[in-house]
Amino acid sequence: MKILVVGATGALGRPVVQLLRAKGLAVRALNRHPAQAADLAEMGAEVVAGDLADPGSITRACAGVSHVLASAHGLLGRGRHRMEAIDGAGHRHLIATARAAGVRRFVYTSAQGAGPDNPLDFFRNKHAIEQVLLASGLDAVILRPTAFMEHHAHAFNGKGLLDKGKVQLIGPGTKPRNFVCAQDVAQFAVRALLDDPPPFRSLAIGSPGNFSNLEVAALYARTAGLPLRTSHLPAPLAASLSWVLRPLHPGVARILRLSSLPEDAWSEVFEAPLDFEREFGIRMTPLQEFVRQQVQRAGITPRAASL
Repeated sequence: MKILVVGATGALGRPVVQLLRAKGLAVRALNRHPAQAADLAEMGAEVVAGDLADPGSITRACAGVSHVLASAHGLLGRGRHRMEAIDGAGHRHLIATARAAGVRRFVYTSAQGAGPDNPLDFFRNKHAIEQVLLASGLDAVILRPTAFMEHHAHAFNGKGLLDKGKVQLIGPGTKPRNFVCAQDVAQFAVRALLDDPPPFRSLAIGSPGNFSNLEVAALYARTAGLPLRTSHLPAPLAASLSWVLRPLHPGVARILRLSSLPEDAWSEVFEAPLDFEREFGIRMTPLQEFVRQQVQRAGITPRAASL
């Protein structure tokens, strides 16, 4: 068995490689910048350069592998790495190449909200690729996580407060959302890759509770013992900027559009239909615990905080 992880240095790809190598499994770690995967190479992963915008690298990467995890995306991409090239054409080529190479199991990282009627092209494309995969004849598993805490709670929110004492929000920041720890999703991905038969064919994955961006910022402030300082880019201005920036940086334009949509445009809340710990033995990290970890990593002694 050899497992190809596409997007091996991403928020999901890296912990998946780590978990697989801890089990002694052969892993081929595909990423654009091998130097950023030095830790994975030290663990014994076969680190190879390539990306979904380079069909030749995908063909080479699929040679001799039995299982594939597709965990890369182009939400913020531009130029040759724009979303259409990575999440569209790139994934179509990856699926076709995996089938031609005789891959036995293909696990695709989709997203909560994937659907043909989502107002954002990123999620419509996720749905389209799900359909391509299901029609491919491959042994397919689809993961649909909510927004990763590592990006949407920390990098896009709390990190600004810890580093600069202020959080920049787009719009009022009051829409309820669900955030999930990528480390937890990695455990589901490993089960999807290794269990035979897989314990699920498609699975929505989220963590306890739904919180607005403003509540996330407030949680960081309370946990770090810092004053809550926020600035807000008005939603109408964000919408206008998204049109201006679209030709220059479609990824940033996409985030501005996403954040400027009305709160009822589509739901980002998650009500777990399953007890993940009871069903799969996987404990989901609460947002409060994740925030405490990030505050500690910033060198600040966390205070008790609740939402």
